[in-house]
Amino acid sequence: MAIFCDVVLPVPLDRPFTYKLKDGDDPPVGGRVVVPFRNEKMIGIVTRLHDEAPPVEARPIETVLDQEPILNPELMELAAWIAQYYLAPLGEVLRSMLPLMAEVRRSTSYRISEIGRAILFEGAQQGSSRRSRRTPDEQDIEYTVLNYLSDGQPARSGTLRHATGATSELITSMLRKKWLLRETEAAPRDARRLVRHAVLVADARPPKLNDNQLAILAELAGAGGSLPVPVLRRLALPASTLQTLVKRGLVTIEERSAAFHLSAAGPRVQHELNHAQQAALGYIGATLDGQGFGVSLLHGVTGSGKTAVYLAAMQRARLAGRSAILLVPEIGLTPAMAAQLHTSFGDSVALLHSALTPDERAEQWYRIHRGEARIVVGTRSAVFAPVQNLGLIIVDEEHDSSYKQEEIPRYHARDVAVMRAKINGAAVVLGSATPSLESWRNAETGKYALIEMKERVSQRPLPMVDLVDMRLEFQQTGQDSIFSRVLLERAKAAIDRGEQAIILLNRRGYSFAVLCRSCGEKLQCENCAIALTHHKPMVPSDPHAAAVNPSGQRLKCHYCGYVKTVPKRCPKCESEHLFYLGAGSQQGEERLQELFPHARIGRMDRDTIRNRFDMEHLLGRLHSGQINLLVGTQMIAKGHDIHGVTFVGVVGADHALGLPDFRAAERVFQLLTQVSGRAGRGDLPGNVLVQSYYPEHYAIQAAAQHDFRGFVKKELQYRKWMHYPPHAVLANIIIQSPRLEEAAGWAAALGKCFAAIPQEQVRVLGPASAPIVRIKRIYRFHLLLKAAQRQALAQTLRAGLAQAEAMGIPRRNLIVDVDAVNLM
Repeated sequence: MAIFCDVVLPVPLDRPFTYKLKDGDDPPVGGRVVVPFRNEKMIGIVTRLHDEAPPVEARPIETVLDQEPILNPELMELAAWIAQYYLAPLGEVLRSMLPLMAEVRRSTSYRISEIGRAILFEGAQQGSSRRSRRTPDEQDIEYTVLNYLSDGQPARSGTLRHATGATSELITSMLRKKWLLRETEAAPRDARRLVRHAVLVADARPPKLNDNQLAILAELAGAGGSLPVPVLRRLALPASTLQTLVKRGLVTIEERSAAFHLSAAGPRVQHELNHAQQAALGYIGATLDGQGFGVSLLHGVTGSGKTAVYLAAMQRARLAGRSAILLVPEIGLTPAMAAQLHTSFGDSVALLHSALTPDERAEQWYRIHRGEARIVVGTRSAVFAPVQNLGLIIVDEEHDSSYKQEEIPRYHARDVAVMRAKINGAAVVLGSATPSLESWRNAETGKYALIEMKERVSQRPLPMVDLVDMRLEFQQTGQDSIFSRVLLERAKAAIDRGEQAIILLNRRGYSFAVLCRSCGEKLQCENCAIALTHHKPMVPSDPHAAAVNPSGQRLKCHYCGYVKTVPKRCPKCESEHLFYLGAGSQQGEERLQELFPHARIGRMDRDTIRNRFDMEHLLGRLHSGQINLLVGTQMIAKGHDIHGVTFVGVVGADHALGLPDFRAAERVFQLLTQVSGRAGRGDLPGNVLVQSYYPEHYAIQAAAQHDFRGFVKKELQYRKWMHYPPHAVLANIIIQSPRLEEAAGWAAALGKCFAAIPQEQVRVLGPASAPIVRIKRIYRFHLLLKAAQRQALAQTLRAGLAQAEAMGIPRRNLIVDVDAVNLM
């Protein structure tokens, strides 16, 4: 009989914690428990049951949340691999695998510390401290907080703020000064989404009723006998009317599961698979039929019908009694894909992504866990969906950087999908028109099978791509315009013909920097070392957009969310001569509205698309023809199939070539190829115009010629010369601290440790300040490690972490990003 259990917690510590089992507790391995940890109650996952007493007295567990394992052995094995491969604490990995926070009610309380009592006593004796950075009013509030807690009893966060007038920031400051102690509680809660329904009682003999009561009964009878209570409230009748009907036995109230909105998008018309699609399906099907692990790289040009192959492969997996997971890079792609899957598989489809409410995510997760949903579509976290008898994982647009998590654990969903399939004996399909060089290299060396689809469906031609040299455009016109003359001519021609056009302007906001012409000062974020982006109010031509944000002009940081009003004068020299540099998608939309006043213009970027419903609304208007000119950021380049689009214009995409990132050329090539693929997907041919200040660059030339292999050959040669992936493995170590001197000191100390490593094993670049040296008031330095062998890199990273621990560098101040995608 087990006496103790090992529990991993979502904390930056690479070890489990041992707790004592209380009488009657029998938590399963892979189940959740609530345990005390310092002054908090935390949710952890049980990894082992045993009777080995720890060297210190074990604290008892608080609550057992699961009587059966919530994670099966395969998912536990996958979590262990992620923790080992990405050097992430196992507890952090398991937390990211379980979107079930809705099932736990968390509360925070505060109590006074011994230091706080001493400060309160000192204040009573001597008065406020003149050395404090706080204003006298804020110091008064601090003492009010201490006095309120002086009886030693804890107070809930909301109660404390309401009773004392303290802000969250002031309480956090008192915590940092150790005047207060924070305690958290965690308790189970019912996360089911329920809606109260009014149900008409059959065969009831109604007494004499008034008009309001008769109206409700008539409404219920007309709806088949039941309606949700919120719907009845729209009748603008007194709430007491329904209550009276319930008391008289004419109506009952029942709680029923709330409906889940899967997608409002309409499914695409399905066609018979052509020869190339059938060949691709045949190869994938052979892997499925063999019941074994295999990875296929499906390289198909844009518009070649990869989605139809995905659906057919998932159908084959389902007929074999196995489950399938389809990953997409953007939440905006889930509505169309979910509609397609629902048409093919009905209610056995589940949706998982971060735009769902916590209750919705828990509901969908349990549908999958119970086996009610065998087909799952979602973004990167859907790779952890607890499907039963997994047979197939499809990673659409596998090259997309969105599959790389930018928080701990920093996993790559594509690589996790491959490992999960290996553990489960399943097939993996990596699909893209522009595969990542890592995946392409794996296909070249025979690690992955290569499946190619070289032509569009129905023998539609790829769009013609023309380049405009913006240097010559400026010389000829003498104006620094957003759009070239030929781009405007082609866009107008497409609109006049009753067709649709798309213009990519890959910058958010109105202007991407504000400069002072007098002193050269750039208006920067207070929290980040980055220029603030200028935003104007939403364009009122789209009523949906106008409702999103009616506020005025502002400067905004896209990293931390900091917002300030646009100043009339330079904050440094008081000059009135402020210059707005560059053009974003908002300015592009405004300019196009001036040039084409009769066009029906829409915009797709992070400012207009706030949630999945916004994307569905915009795509619905686009498909129906309500929008005939769409301008936006790279969101418009990913997977959208709009048959009316015949012209695509690209503005400013070559700016990314100047970023300090060895993948810059690859990303520009992928973006140009993907956005070009939005043109000519219907019966009419498409054409593309790319504006560039560097049209001779090999990435732009290759994209214009649809020459993927030519680009890959040249780019791989450069990567080989410079020892970058896929000819090497790479990790980025970020050292961070709120104090610049501390971060720089730690970085220098770690740099000396890594400098002793033989260069033939691991190459170390740095330490150096990160390209964006401060984000959210955290200073950042980094070291870049490159190695020919992954084992050598992993050993070096572990040795570096051990050295950091010995030097007293907290683990939370170190970020180890294995296979880093973002080096900024």
